[in-house]
Amino acid sequence: MRQWTPSQSNSPVQVLEGLIGLIGQAEFETSLLGELQAVVPAASYSIYQTGSGCAPELFMSASLGVPDTTRDCWNAYLSGPHLSDRTLAAESAPVNGPVLCHITAPEVPPQHRARVYEAHGMAERVSVVQHQDASVFAINFYRHEHQRPFSDAHLANFEALGPALLRLARKQIELVKPRKILPPEDIVHWVHRLQNLGKALTPREIDVCARLLMGMTQDGIAQDLSLSVPTVKTYRNRAFARLGIHFKNQLFALFART
Repeated sequence: MRQWTPSQSNSPVQVLEGLIGLIGQAEFETSLLGELQAVVPAASYSIYQTGSGCAPELFMSASLGVPDTTRDCWNAYLSGPHLSDRTLAAESAPVNGPVLCHITAPEVPPQHRARVYEAHGMAERVSVVQHQDASVFAINFYRHEHQRPFSDAHLANFEALGPALLRLARKQIELVKPRKILPPEDIVHWVHRLQNLGKALTPREIDVCARLLMGMTQDGIAQDLSLSVPTVKTYRNRAFARLGIHFKNQLFALFART
């Protein structure tokens, strides 16, 4: 397994033109592999987020030339391997910057390899990932067992395309994902709504959660409430335990419009 950060060379824009034309359309998901076959000949792909700072979510996936088992792979990943997966962990990277990862099936930990790779005929993965707030956003391309290994040229192509793919994928998700969360209100609004949940939150737990619902970071909350960041995390964790949730987006979901 190896990791590296992309160089500053220009991406081959002509390869991305087809995808750019599909931004905002449902066909983007099913067309991505075909548009990139000439430079990264993968048989399947997935785009997801995971980590302790978010709920696991699969945004897009598809296969080309093989039965599409990408959703089955995702469910297998969530059956246990995602809890200890370090194959996308950044050893060193600029803040919020992209990291490229390349790994073959024998390098994947046994449980992960058996449930995801071997069970679905996948032999190799190349990824571009972005780490932020204890979560990872990943775009993964998989070579299957019937295909030849990715070449150095394929990896170089992926390096050139990776940062642009991240931007395109995020924009596509932003455009097509249903908006479920209420727009930010003022602090008093969220304090009242949290009080009305009937979960016996303490005043400080409500203060922290109200600011999370406003979109504030933990650093911002600490500064606003004159608390340390570890103390903010403690209040957040206690509040989440009382609410029966684990992730910030689950807090948002409590107040989402149906």
